[in-house]
Amino acid sequence: MPTAFVVVLLGMGWSAVAAEHPYILPRLADVGATLADRPEIFLANAWSTLSIALIGVACGAGTAFVLALLMSEIPVVRRALMPLAVVLNVTPVVALAPGLVVAFGFGLAPKVIVTAIITFFPVLINVATGLRAVPEPVLHVFRTLDASRLEVLWRLRIPYGLPYTLAALRVVMPLSIVGAVVAEFVAAGSSGGLGTLIRTSASSAQLDSVYAAIACLATMGVLMLALVSAVERRVLFWHESQRTRASRRTRAPQRTDTSRPRRSHVAQRTEEPPR
Repeated sequence: MPTAFVVVLLGMGWSAVAAEHPYILPRLADVGATLADRPEIFLANAWSTLSIALIGVACGAGTAFVLALLMSEIPVVRRALMPLAVVLNVTPVVALAPGLVVAFGFGLAPKVIVTAIITFFPVLINVATGLRAVPEPVLHVFRTLDASRLEVLWRLRIPYGLPYTLAALRVVMPLSIVGAVVAEFVAAGSSGGLGTLIRTSASSAQLDSVYAAIACLATMGVLMLALVSAVERRVLFWHESQRTRASRRTRAPQRTDTSRPRRSHVAQRTEEPPR
């Protein structure tokens, strides 16, 4: 309900501004009509952007996961690669994109690389932190059982790092959409994608198409976040965070039930005749 109230409030504000300044904001009805009139154009461009995002996040997150495993097992690798990862993270990706276009051409490769760079660092930091979050007493138990390093990694470190990995995916999956759009913005000669559609529509002052494309991007981001959240609930059913959420959902109706006897008790006391 609070979210619906805020959405209605924002829609009323949008409509008020669009009525006074149609050259700044299009009417919501016009945006909806643009989506309804040309759904095939938006679906085709949305699929182009989504494919770039998925391939990029697979490359970036997969590489980050493997490097995090190596960092957790080989300290020299962590000391050697972590500073380089930090430098890559603080470097503006937009500045790298023109050079990537020159090196790899106008095809899919520079866009995938830009998306992979954007999604790389959050996964690396979260997975590396999760793999090192194993309590020392638990590690001591595995050592007393003479477990090998592979067994410790597979049966202990990866399960402990799984919540951190999924938390990173909740961040980078919607972020991959941003990376794909940025790549489409800066990759000259791009012929498809919602980023390209926004750029060409803005150059011809078609604001309804611009905001229709933005609505498609927002929808894609929300769906990807919902997908990761569903996978998290399914995979981490044993984790304390999911148990806490489940217990809160089950306790909520009990609180309302326990309040009724108190009111009836007070009512009974008030109905007793004075002695």
